[in-house]
Amino acid sequence: MSTSFEVSTKNYTDDKLAIKMALSHLETLVGSVNGYLLSEPYSKFGWTFFKIALNPDLQEGIEKKFADMIEKYRWSNNTEKFTKFMTDYFKSRGCNVVLKSVS
Repeated sequence: MSTSFEVSTKNYTDDKLAIKMALSHLETLVGSVNGYLLSEPYSKFGWTFFKIALNPDLQEGIEKKFADMIEKYRWSNNTEKFTKFMTDYFKSRGCNVVLKSVS
């Protein structure tokens, strides 16, 4: 099953580049190729929104590689834990974004 996130940002250009770099780094870590797709952005109320779709190989690789970190999140289900992990991962890479799972 592939996961999709809706990304909200106030600085689309910088955050898009940082997200691409972070996802490319994750692809390298888990040995995945073409592991994600970004949708076209749209803007509302000063925010820019777009979607990220992760392919199952990339998602499974991330979940295996970072299983110990993902399990530490105190959310009710694995989708919420994974979303929170990805949000924190992007923030650690300089992306000031909000993620919402839209699987």
